[in-house]
Amino acid sequence: MNSKFIIKALLVCFISFNFVNAQEIIDDEKPKVVKPKDSVVKKSRIKADGVAAVVGDFILLESDLDREIAQLEAQGANLEGVTRCELFGSLLEGKLYAHQAIQDSVLVNELYIQSQVEQRLQYLLAQTKRDMQYLLNIYNKDSEEALRDEMFEITKNEYLALEMQKKVTGEIEVTPEEVRQFFNSIPEDEKPIFGTELKLAEIVVIPEVTQAAKQAVIDKLKGFKRDVEENGASFTTKVLFYTDDKPSKPNGGLYKLNRKQPRMVKEFREVAFSLQEGEISEPFETEYGYHIILLEKIRGQQYDVRHILLRPELTQDAIQKAKDEIDEVRAKIIDGTLTFAQAAREFSDEDKTKYEGGQMTNPTTQDFNFELTKMDTELYTQIQDLKDSEISEVLQDEDQVNRLKFKILTVTDRIDDHKADFARDYLKIKELALQDKQVEAIAKWQKKTISETYIKINGEYKDCDFQNNWLKNQ
Repeated sequence: MNSKFIIKALLVCFISFNFVNAQEIIDDEKPKVVKPKDSVVKKSRIKADGVAAVVGDFILLESDLDREIAQLEAQGANLEGVTRCELFGSLLEGKLYAHQAIQDSVLVNELYIQSQVEQRLQYLLAQTKRDMQYLLNIYNKDSEEALRDEMFEITKNEYLALEMQKKVTGEIEVTPEEVRQFFNSIPEDEKPIFGTELKLAEIVVIPEVTQAAKQAVIDKLKGFKRDVEENGASFTTKVLFYTDDKPSKPNGGLYKLNRKQPRMVKEFREVAFSLQEGEISEPFETEYGYHIILLEKIRGQQYDVRHILLRPELTQDAIQKAKDEIDEVRAKIIDGTLTFAQAAREFSDEDKTKYEGGQMTNPTTQDFNFELTKMDTELYTQIQDLKDSEISEVLQDEDQVNRLKFKILTVTDRIDDHKADFARDYLKIKELALQDKQVEAIAKWQKKTISETYIKINGEYKDCDFQNNWLKNQ
């Protein structure tokens, strides 16, 4: 196994699951397609409709591939040399995963899916200058509700496919000896080059929410509840006017929950499942703010709920106090009164980093190293001009929980571009070895599952030389 194979194998997985996740958005003109063995960049016009394949309970239309290609090209993907057969095979893999996920009763996180639908819809609207009618024409839908339903099903199937892949690879591990053997199997002149890496630390100060501000939103939510119950006011209208939950706002605050669904905010789950149909909860708190929930309908294990989220306002005094505090902390670090690590442990409000002296963990690799070329864009802009051990200016930021926070950053260490070294880069090499083992497990799973699943390939795609046995001697 060498690095060229690794790159090829990972590219296959990347194409497969990015195809599953790609969003359908194309122009109104007829799709452009070619013979499946040709490169996707060579195009001629033919009719593109009808069922191209059936995988278990799922179908693939001939137009699906053209829409996927159009979307990838719109995102700047380089498809030169990639054939339609290869990409069609990737779509088949996505359907196979989704089908098997249903057979294995993989649970669906409804909250997550609805939030993803909202993010995608807002992205598409931004692309089309907020032209909803244009999107309805693209998707051939007659209403925004029908479009949302369609996008929900697409996103749910993507989610099922990814969850099934996690199920296949989730328990795979590699031993130190396997990592060593994997690294030694890569020829010296093909060992990967790792880019410049930084270790970063932060100190975060969050303005304190006053009890008066908390009580104000509780009272406001109680007023909403009373107005709906006593005066017949519309709960949905109040969502549209007042909620701070942006993902659910356009949908009237609607979430579809399932009792078997594990990944939900605990407090939200407990309140929702304690209600009777038509009942509105008392205000309750989660890390995101304060909520009230209306339980609209119970369908077996599914609960249709609408909710309003309010986040307490920050007073100017609280904001100024937090700003003054972090300014003072920064001054003490610069004049040498405190080290950055000491200041983080004493003053930072970010529990994830303060006990590590402010040291930030890379969410992808779970170590302290951030590769410059793979760093989050916003974070990169905040540290790109920082010299080692230099303290940034005070920055303003926000997240899903905090509408405002102040922070300072520093670069605690820097590792320049270098060829992979087993000792220094063990964690990265371990990840490559793990991915290699996962690719093998996926190939084995696909072979077995394809043999046990009803699959029918139609038309010109029967001429494809697929890597997997999709044709099954058709």
